[in-house]
Amino acid sequence: MADNYCLLMRRDLTGQPTAASWPATFSLDSYRPELAEAVHGLMHLGYQDGGGRVPELDSWRQRFESDAEYDPQLCLVAQDAEGVVGVIQCWTSAYIKDLVVHPRARGQGLGRALLLQAFEVFRQRREAFVDLRVLEDNQRARGLYDSVGMVAIRREQVPHTPL
Repeated sequence: MADNYCLLMRRDLTGQPTAASWPATFSLDSYRPELAEAVHGLMHLGYQDGGGRVPELDSWRQRFESDAEYDPQLCLVAQDAEGVVGVIQCWTSAYIKDLVVHPRARGQGLGRALLLQAFEVFRQRREAFVDLRVLEDNQRARGLYDSVGMVAIRREQVPHTPL
C-alpha cells in the first residue's frame, strides 16, 4: 500500500482582507440542527470524491454538535433553490475541517466565497492565521487554496486506517 501525504496549509489573516464575492444564486447561513440531514448528505457526497467517510447521521450529528471546538457560527452553509450546496466546517482553533461543494454548484466561485467568508469570521475573532489539511494529490483543492493565499507549511504522512 502506497503512503499518502497531506499538506498543512496556512493563510495569514493579518494583511488586507479579500471580500467574498457571492454568486447571486446562493444564500449563506450558519449551521442549524434542522440542516443536519442536508449537511451530512453533502459531507457524505464530498468524502466519496476525496476519500474517507462520514459516520451515519445520528453519530455524525452527536459528535459534530458536542465537539469541544464546535461553534455553529463557524459552520457556514450555502444554499440554492434546491437546497444545501456548500459547507465549510471550521473549529474554534482557527482550523478548517471540511469544505464541500455539491457537484452541481462547482465552478461558480462558491468554494472560494466560503473560504473567504471563513477567513473574515476568523479575522473578526482576532485570529492571526487559519490552517487546514489537504491530500497532497488533490490538485483541484490545492489550486483553490493557493488562489486564496494559503501556503503549505508542512508535509505529513496520512496515517493508515483499517478497513
